[in-house]
Amino acid sequence: MYFAYTIAGSEATGGAGFQVDLKTFQQLGVYGMGTLTCIVSFEPKNNWNHRFVPVPPEVISAQMEAALRSQNIRTAKVGMLGHPDTIEAVRAGLASQEWDNVVVDPVLICKGQEPGQALDTDNALRTKILPFATVTTPNNFEARTLSGLDALETEEDLIEAAKRIGELGPKNVVVKGGIDFPGPDAVDVLWDGEKATVYRAPKIGEERVSGAGCTLAAAITAELAKGVEIHEAVQRAKDMVTAGIKARVEANTPFATVWQGAYRDQD
Repeated sequence: MYFAYTIAGSEATGGAGFQVDLKTFQQLGVYGMGTLTCIVSFEPKNNWNHRFVPVPPEVISAQMEAALRSQNIRTAKVGMLGHPDTIEAVRAGLASQEWDNVVVDPVLICKGQEPGQALDTDNALRTKILPFATVTTPNNFEARTLSGLDALETEEDLIEAAKRIGELGPKNVVVKGGIDFPGPDAVDVLWDGEKATVYRAPKIGEERVSGAGCTLAAAITAELAKGVEIHEAVQRAKDMVTAGIKARVEANTPFATVWQGAYRDQD
């Protein structure tokens, strides 16, 4: 039995966050466990913007203590934190044991929020969480914020951003070009501290699909928990996201969501 642990926020529609992580772990044959850091819910009567409620730090600490004592968990994913007090509680929990893999998806904002709403957590995330990361998976906006680059328009830009973020501590950096990256392909780059590996697949439509970034990071986490090497783990994760976007789930929301169940593991 393989175990993976997620530290992330709840998103009630099932299209992002904690719910996506557990679905992804399950689809890849990994026993999922987790700690909730916040409750994020859409507000249908207000243009589907987000409502954000942090979980009290003492509750986060209690969840982490219970989960980490229940199994010998060596691989974790960190997702939405959103508040400096949350970050401190998670930092203390991560520091309570040794880890083989910590995948940090450095969520700075929720889609639909104003960019400034969550940036007060930026310094805390850099100094208290990124040092634990063996892998980090920033999207286009997050990579620009963390690297200090103004734009990511070429593969060389993605690689440079990944290298700069690697200097903050993570050994492996996966920069996701996403829908904002110019051209017909969805391009991601892995910097492993020595060389860059480029992953590409044709874009499927031109609209954002909720849960793509969460799924990619969670799939990398699950594969690492199974002992898969990082380059292969990223490729399998990208394959899963591509399959999930092709089989996207339409809803009454103004966006569709990734369907993790569309992917069939080859192992």
